[in-house]
Amino acid sequence: MTTNRQLILPYAAPYLAYVGIAALLPDSLTAEYNYLLRLIVVPALLWWAWRWYCPLRGPRSPLGSVFVGAGFGLVGLFLWIALLSPFVKPGDTPPWSSQAFVLRLLSAGLLVPVFEELMMRGFVLRLAWQWDQARTNREKDPLHLALDRHSINTVAPGSWSWAAVGISTVAFASGHTLPEWPASIAYGLLMAFLWIYRKDLLACITAHAVTNITLAWYVFATGNWQYW
Repeated sequence: MTTNRQLILPYAAPYLAYVGIAALLPDSLTAEYNYLLRLIVVPALLWWAWRWYCPLRGPRSPLGSVFVGAGFGLVGLFLWIALLSPFVKPGDTPPWSSQAFVLRLLSAGLLVPVFEELMMRGFVLRLAWQWDQARTNREKDPLHLALDRHSINTVAPGSWSWAAVGISTVAFASGHTLPEWPASIAYGLLMAFLWIYRKDLLACITAHAVTNITLAWYVFATGNWQYW
C-alpha cells in the first residue's frame, strides 16, 4: 500500500508547480510565456503522477456526473461573481491580450480543475477525513496514523466529516487572494457538497471547468476583467 505520506508529492507537485510559476516568475516572463510554461510543466507532472491517483469515477453514472457537474459549475459562476463583486472595482484590472487570454483560458479550463480537485477533494479532504476518524476513535497520534498507516485511495467515495470539509475548504481558499476568500470558501463548500452528493471527482472536475470557462467568457464579453 502506498501511504498518504508517500502520496503527498504526486498530489501536490502539479499544484505547487502551477502556483510556483505564477509566484516566482511574474516579472521575468510575460503573461503569455508564463501560462505557456504552466501548460507544458503541469501536464507533464500530471502524466508522471497519474499512476498514484485515486479514480475519478465513482459508483454512479459518469455521464450523470458530467451533467450534474455542469449545473453546479454554473451555480459556482454566479456564486463567484456575487461574492467577489463587493471586493473589486471595475477598471482595476486591465484587459488581457488575445494570446494571454487564450492561454489562460486553456490553463483555467483544462488544467486547474484537474490538479486542484485532485489535490483538494481528492487528497486533502480524504486525508482530513482519515485523521478525523482516528481522532474520533481516540487513536494515539491520529495525524501520524493517517499519514503513515492509511492511503486516501482506499477511502470510500463520498466519505466526509465536518472537519474534513472545513480543512479542505480552508486549504482551497488559501490558494486564492484575500479579496477572493469569501467566494473561494463558498466555492470550496460547493465542491465538497458535490463530492458528497455524486461520490466522485468527475463531477467536481466538470463543475470546476465549467465555472472557469464561463467566467473567462463572461469577463471577455463584458470587459469586467476584475473578476478574473
